[in-house]
Amino acid sequence: MATEIKIAVFIKPGVFLQDSRLGWAVGHDATILRTTDGGLNWVLVYSAPQEERPFLDVWFKDAQNGFAIGAYGLFMVTADGGDSWFSRPVNDEDDFHLNHIARAASGKLFIAAEAGTLYRSDDGGETWISLPSPYQGSFFGTLPLAGDTLLLFGLRGHLFRSEDAGQSWVSVNSGTEAMLTSALELKNGSCIIAGLSGVLLISRDGCRSFSMRQLAVRKGISSLLAGGDYAVVLLGEIGIRKISLR
Repeated sequence: MATEIKIAVFIKPGVFLQDSRLGWAVGHDATILRTTDGGLNWVLVYSAPQEERPFLDVWFKDAQNGFAIGAYGLFMVTADGGDSWFSRPVNDEDDFHLNHIARAASGKLFIAAEAGTLYRSDDGGETWISLPSPYQGSFFGTLPLAGDTLLLFGLRGHLFRSEDAGQSWVSVNSGTEAMLTSALELKNGSCIIAGLSGVLLISRDGCRSFSMRQLAVRKGISSLLAGGDYAVVLLGEIGIRKISLR
């Protein structure tokens, strides 16, 4: 008999694909799933419902080494492709929800968290430092760009840009108070940030300024995928929809 597995949709489901076949998904009950056939089938590799803490995101350096992060400071590490997991707190003094993890081309890792909290690791996730915060509300994601440039976004349309890997920040006008949930840089250099109420922020100047576009059906967008140089795939309350940015 098939076992029903609930996938978390706190802001967006945490999914990471290492390649076209190998990937992981995380969710409620501290659940971690693994696929080796491109998502056709999934195997449960970890679950801890007694923790009452969902995982919110997952990231892997390679096929063996990865992190799963979640509510109340939940941070788990694997070195064997997800067969076993152990806890390694980001900060012993904090228990904030860890919402999103991203890697810059430089190798630096960033975690966006609640209550204006942001962490960076310069050693592949072995240790983490707290970064200065430009806002005391929750952050739901970062978008690392070239060099040490970084975008940070979250509640009430708050959007910030850093040129020094998060040591200092400049506010960017988003033109909206909708929660911002996901961001993507296309191959042509355009940046897209999505949010609730069908909000899309589009930049064509290296992610320095944004214009807002709102879907006629004002439903939340939880994730973005590249659909080509001038197209993106939207996922969320609207289902799955591909749109052109031309």
